[in-house]
Amino acid sequence: MKKDATIYVAGHRGLAGSAIMQCLKEAGYTNIITRTHKELDLTRQDAVELFFNQHKPDYVFLCAAKVGGIHANNTYRGQFIYDNVMIQSNVIHAAYRAGVTKLLFLGSSCIYPKEASQPMAETALMTGSLEPTNSPYATAKIAGIEMCDSYNQQYGTNFIAAMPTNLYGLRDNFDLANSHVLPALFRKIYLATCLQQEDWQAITRDLSRCALAGCCDDDSHQVIKDTLAGCGVTYDEVEIWGTGKPLREFMWSHDMAQACIHLMQHVDATDIAYGCHVNVGTGQEIAIGELAQTIKLLLGFEGTLSFNRSKPDGTARKLLDVSQLRAFGFEHETSLQEGLAKLASWYPTQDGEAI
Repeated sequence: MKKDATIYVAGHRGLAGSAIMQCLKEAGYTNIITRTHKELDLTRQDAVELFFNQHKPDYVFLCAAKVGGIHANNTYRGQFIYDNVMIQSNVIHAAYRAGVTKLLFLGSSCIYPKEASQPMAETALMTGSLEPTNSPYATAKIAGIEMCDSYNQQYGTNFIAAMPTNLYGLRDNFDLANSHVLPALFRKIYLATCLQQEDWQAITRDLSRCALAGCCDDDSHQVIKDTLAGCGVTYDEVEIWGTGKPLREFMWSHDMAQACIHLMQHVDATDIAYGCHVNVGTGQEIAIGELAQTIKLLLGFEGTLSFNRSKPDGTARKLLDVSQLRAFGFEHETSLQEGLAKLASWYPTQDGEAI
C-alpha cells in the first residue's frame, strides 16, 4: 500500500478497527476514510453502494460487526446473524463493484468446529458442528470468508480474511452483560477492588462511562453496591461464569492490527494455502481461572474468586494454529502480562473516551 492510498476502515470505533486506525497512522498512511454508524448504516445496501461510488477506496479493512460475549451471542441470535451477514455482504459486494484493489475481512476464531483438533488450523473450517452458543455469529463469519473466496475465484478480486483469536485492548467493550470474557473479568475485579478500597470516586467515574442495568453513577452507594452484587461483584468476592477450566488464547489488539496491516501489505489471496483466510493469534493459551487470578494479582484485589458452575463454559479449548501467519513473516510482540499491565494503566482514566 502506498502511503497516500485511499484506505477505508469500516468499524473504526471498535476494538479492532480503532487499533488498525492507530497503527495505520503510526505507519504514515495519510488518506484514511471512516464513517460512524449514524453517518453510514452498513446494513443498507443502497447507502453502502453510494459511499463506495463516491469515495472509491483503494483498500478496505472490514472490521465492522455486531459482536459480544457468550451471553450476547446466545441471547441476540437473530440480530447477530442478520446484522453481520448484511454488513459484510454489502461491503464486500460494493468493494468488488467499485474495483477495490484489496480487501481484508476480519472474522473470528469461533468459525471453527466445537470439537476441532487443537491447535486449530485453517483447514479445520467446516469440518464439524459449531459451538451452539455462538453459531449464528460464526455462521455469518463463515459466509463472509466464503464470499471473499468466491469473489476471488469468479471475479479475480484480491480479498483476504484474517481470523483473530480473542482480542483485548484499549477501547474494548466492558459492558458486564454483553462483553467478551477478558474485559468482563477485568471490570468485575476492578470494581471489586474499588469497593474494597472504598474508592467511590473511581466507581462513579466507571459507571459514568458504562452504566450498569438498574443503576448509574449518581445513585446512592447502597444502590450501587446492591446492583454490583447482582452482577457477582462485592468487596470480598467476584463471581465468574463457568468452571474456570476452559482454555483461551488472547491477543493484544495492537498486535492484531499490525498483523492485519502486514497481511494487507505482503500477502495476496493466491499466497494463502487454504481458502482465503489466515489465523491471527499468539499460539499461547491460559485457563479462564488462571486469567482471573492474574488480573486479581495485578489489580491488588484481596477477596476471593468463585465459579458459578451453573453458567456455560463454552468451548473447552480454542487455540489457533498460527504457523501460516508466522510463515508470512509476522510474530506477535506483546505478552499477556504486558498487555494486561497496559490495560490496567489505561482503564481508570481511559483518556476521556467512552467505553
